[in-house]
Amino acid sequence: MVEELFPNVKWERMWEATLQTLYMSAISVVVTFILGITLGLLLFLTAKGNIWENAIINKIISAIVNVFRSIPFIILIVLLIPFTKLIMGSIIGENAALPALIIGSAPFYARMVEIGLREIDKGVIEAAKSMGAKTSTIILKVLLPESMPALVSGITVTAIALVSYTAMAGVIGAGGLGNLAYLEGFQRSRNDVTVMATIIILIIVFIIQYIGDVITNKLDKR
Repeated sequence: MVEELFPNVKWERMWEATLQTLYMSAISVVVTFILGITLGLLLFLTAKGNIWENAIINKIISAIVNVFRSIPFIILIVLLIPFTKLIMGSIIGENAALPALIIGSAPFYARMVEIGLREIDKGVIEAAKSMGAKTSTIILKVLLPESMPALVSGITVTAIALVSYTAMAGVIGAGGLGNLAYLEGFQRSRNDVTVMATIIILIIVFIIQYIGDVITNKLDKR
């Protein structure tokens, strides 16, 4: 039945493209999570009235985040071609897509981290300070645990955006479902290939959203 609906689909190639998309998405999400939390913490801690208050550093980080968050992803890929070739040795393949995916998503997630940290009751932070807690203790024992539901919710949204980014990256040779849908689906007028690639991307997105919602609900103490 499935083969009749999708006669032009080469299932081995579809599976390979799915694994490439999952690989690009997974690596990007992990690195984005780490960089995003780091940048978000710096934005929060260096803001006015916080532990590391520093207007200059805050403005510099904020400007960097705003610039890279504002550049359309397809343009960012092109702009980063020299950088990608320098560090990855190639601009073709799933590994070559990683720099653009990470640089494009980390600033976006950093803002979500900052927003999550701002929602923490300042009384909790002040209480930790009054008990003589070190900055590292406040970060690890107060800020991150208290904002964890927002952080997980944010990385879920970011992960879904990254899946769509991998599809765009695939169009210019990064591999994955986007590449398959474009080269073997669109260019060869095989609509069933494009439809199947789209269905698989949707399934991946639904799974990510479901897992994110489950974890967020378990972490949310309200």
